[in-house]
Amino acid sequence: MKKLIFTALCLSTISSISAQQALWGGEKVKSPEINPDNTVTFRLFAPKANEVTVTGDFLPPVSVETPFGTQEVAGVANLIKGENGVWEYTTPAPLAPELYMYSFAVDSLRMMDPANVFMNRDVATVTNIFLIDEPGSRAHNYKVNDVPHGTVSRVWYDSPGLNKKRRMTVYTPAGYEDSNESYPVFYLLHGAGGDEEAWIALGRTAQILDNLIAEGKAEPMIVVMTNGNPSQEAAPGETSEGFVLPSMDVSRMNAGEFETSFPDVVNYIDKHYRTKPDKAHRAIAGLSMGGFHSLHTSKLYPDMFDYVGLFSAAIFPFAGRDQAPVYQDFEGKLKTQFEKNPKLYYIAIGDKDFLYNDNVKFREILDANNYPYIYYESPDGHIWKNWRIYLTEFAPRLFK
Repeated sequence: MKKLIFTALCLSTISSISAQQALWGGEKVKSPEINPDNTVTFRLFAPKANEVTVTGDFLPPVSVETPFGTQEVAGVANLIKGENGVWEYTTPAPLAPELYMYSFAVDSLRMMDPANVFMNRDVATVTNIFLIDEPGSRAHNYKVNDVPHGTVSRVWYDSPGLNKKRRMTVYTPAGYEDSNESYPVFYLLHGAGGDEEAWIALGRTAQILDNLIAEGKAEPMIVVMTNGNPSQEAAPGETSEGFVLPSMDVSRMNAGEFETSFPDVVNYIDKHYRTKPDKAHRAIAGLSMGGFHSLHTSKLYPDMFDYVGLFSAAIFPFAGRDQAPVYQDFEGKLKTQFEKNPKLYYIAIGDKDFLYNDNVKFREILDANNYPYIYYESPDGHIWKNWRIYLTEFAPRLFK
């Protein structure tokens, strides 16, 4: 028996050593390394590679033609191979405070940085992330600071309008669990290909709200991040369908069903959370497709939301998808909405966004009818960098 135990221990030790070699084997590198001057060095151990490149939103963008028109995408930089088999690239200039996304390509094969365990999924693409922080900067709101923290929950609810159980992500502010206070509610919607995980992961919603509330810049609020794809129960991999590959082309996302069924979400939240259940204490905003949903939901239910935000919003229905009653009588519904005097109508978009011209046309409609709104224009295109900016600009305006 002792011999068997000794043998088992030896095998366990060998297995452990083997596992550690697999985990820590190869050249140890630090990547990305944020240097004292805020330049950033990327490294990859790839001794047999012929070419290594890095792409990310910290590089100057390049324009490409897509089915949606000309769009800007992240640029590419070459890493230089050292004698030790480590490839390296340092940004030529310091990077401004921001949350950045990047990935490598080794001989044209895209891969993550094995030295960086921090990643995000955007639709079906996974990228590494890093943060350049500077106290007082906008990016300081994107990190976990020493402030009271809210709670993030994944909540399943019944949607009679869509005839299924569905999931959403709910942020409750610090102190919610220990108080009897009621709170206003902000409904925050994702873009095409996204889901109820997008804003909490890519948008840094919890960090932004924690910090803005702690600084007294935003009112304590509940934030509800829905899944805007009526055909889905929840994010891919989190449903009874199993590990389905995420896609930009999700069926029925712009067929009017999401907008018409939105009271299911509001009713659940008002029933299960301590809310202030009236128009004056509800806001809705979204990016891209979520901006489209926010636009049409808010005018379909003009007594539901006093605060509306359109972030890089798709404005007009896509070709072949304009037959739903939700999208008909566009200007008539808009007139009814503004006759009810929403407290805030907010439009934000990047000057290089492929939806920029549609937003110009929409603003012309608003201007022609003297409908009041606030407009915020930023540099860059249809990217998360802008949507985080818009969230930090929009949230402090709510429920004042």
